[in-house]
Amino acid sequence: MEKKDTRAEIIARGTEMISLQGYNATGIDAILKKAGVPKGSFYHYFGSKEDFGLAVIDHFAERYDQRLDTFLKDDEVTPLSRVRNYLESGLARLTQNQCTKGCLIGNLGQELADQNERFRARLDEIFQSWKECFAVCLREAQSTGELAADMDAGVVAGFILSGWEGAILRSKVMRSPQPLQDFIDTIFATVLKKP
Repeated sequence: MEKKDTRAEIIARGTEMISLQGYNATGIDAILKKAGVPKGSFYHYFGSKEDFGLAVIDHFAERYDQRLDTFLKDDEVTPLSRVRNYLESGLARLTQNQCTKGCLIGNLGQELADQNERFRARLDEIFQSWKECFAVCLREAQSTGELAADMDAGVVAGFILSGWEGAILRSKVMRSPQPLQDFIDTIFATVLKKP
């Protein structure tokens, strides 16, 4: 039990640090110090920094999948309201942290996709999974008449994901939530406009 807790603590501290400063700028020694774990412990839990990075990605994705499910599978509201609630929640979270953290998967995609094929492939799987979560919700919106039946839900889901990730990036660069608000306003006034 202790080993699992120590591994989880290293991953949790690493996730925090990588979220703020990136993968390449985050040293193993600093993570271990923040986690309060002896220096020699790292390789007991991870074969390499790359294996650790993949564990951080999986940890974040697992938590984020739960967040997506909370919003996009909320049967208490209409499918388009679920999408809006998810986006509004993301806007609130980014505003709360002064537009400094962004999306860990998006950040790592920008930092590592050209450097490491294992990272690129895993990040792509996660983005594909997120896209499908949106697509399922959009198909439900089509079945209830909230969206036009001839719309390609998969393409629109990809468009939403790409636009949202881009808006997050711009919000970080500008240190302003305005790009996120503009994205939400525009997507619902155009692409997700009720027929």
